[in-house]
Amino acid sequence: MDIIQMTRDLCKEIQKDDRYLKMQLAVQNTDGDKHLQDMIGQYNLKRMSMESEVRKQDRDQEKLQAYQQELNGLYETIMKIPSMIAYNEAKTQMDLLLRRVNAIIEQSANGADPETADYTEHSCGGECGSCSGCH
Repeated sequence: MDIIQMTRDLCKEIQKDDRYLKMQLAVQNTDGDKHLQDMIGQYNLKRMSMESEVRKQDRDQEKLQAYQQELNGLYETIMKIPSMIAYNEAKTQMDLLLRRVNAIIEQSANGADPETADYTEHSCGGECGSCSGCH
């Protein structure tokens, strides 16, 4: 079996994983949530209005500030909608799974033992003097 076929088999297994299934359900729920979709539509229209104002030579700073406040309010409202909360939680778990799979592949391709290679979150304080290097 070649590596590409093994990758396809891995992807089939990922699609059987609970995290993948929860993500798909969350996508369906957000797509079907009329209130959420209306709010996202309002947000996008407001964002386009703001972008249009930004492109003007004689932009109105008060109007831009008002747009920004409205966008912030819409965003906060969107992020509190239950289907959006569920989507974000499912996406976080799916992203973590994919980061972990990718980390194992990348580390193994760089010579690490595939049995012990894994994803770990590194927090970087920005001071590289005492660092052994980015991973």
